Amino acid sequence: GWLLCPAPLSSSAQRCLSGAPLVCPSISKSALPLAEMGLPWLWLWLKRLGIFLQVAVEVAVGKVLMTLFPERAKRNILAMGQKTGMTRNPRFSPDNWVPTFFSIQYFWFVLKVRWQRLEDRAELGGLAPNCTVIRLSGQKCNIWDFIQDDFASTADFLIIYIEEAHATDGWAFKNNVDIRQHRSLQDRLRAAHLLLDRSPQCPVVVDTMQNQSSQLYAALPERLYVVQEGRICYKGKPGPWNYNPEEVRTVLEKL
Repeated sequence: GWLLCPAPLSSSAQRCLSGAPLVCPSISKSALPLAEMGLPWLWLWLKRLGIFLQVAVEVAVGKVLMTLFPERAKRNILAMGQKTGMTRNPRFSPDNWVPTFFSIQYFWFVLKVRWQRLEDRAELGGLAPNCTVIRLSGQKCNIWDFIQDDFASTADFLIIYIEEAHATDGWAFKNNVDIRQHRSLQDRLRAAHLLLDRSPQCPVVVDTMQNQSSQLYAALPERLYVVQEGRICYKGKPGPWNYNPEEVRTVLEKL
């Protein structure tokens, strides 16, 4: 078995590295664009429009509630933050991140995440997408290249560094790692080296600038997978609220 954690650095590196670092694999049909999979473009855009309206309403209501009932709204957000460990992170006080909720940057990020899930090709029990990734040396390879016969007692691990969840020119938190949105592969490789400096104890690769792994695994902002013999035997729920390394531990103990 082996494990995948497509994770951006700024907001999630400490959680990812404190649990198991991760990986995944795939094949052919999973990499086809939505139109070739038989989903008409009109239907796709109708879905996107519906999601746009849903997120717009959610953000508008949230903004109103934060304006009218700031303390209650703050308590609700902090309660969610307890699930991710944000409230226990000494780098962040609530004032560093709570006020960023329901901002225009928050709106565009949540919309991107919801739209991306329409392209999810990582099905539980199905073949894991064998996406192209790039080693920190700049060499291209594929996720399945990291499957080894002589893996550790239970699993091999791989971290796939994807686009930033909280870039300084996007939905930014105060007192966070200073990383702008990746405009080039070199930007992404430089940012990934910051993750490497934290000694993750497993290989680190980066997603392509087309964000293939992030899209096909619906990984933004972070997600955990366990892949065994090329098939997905565990698909974690999307982070940050449902990111749970302990679930991975349970799955690995049963392998």
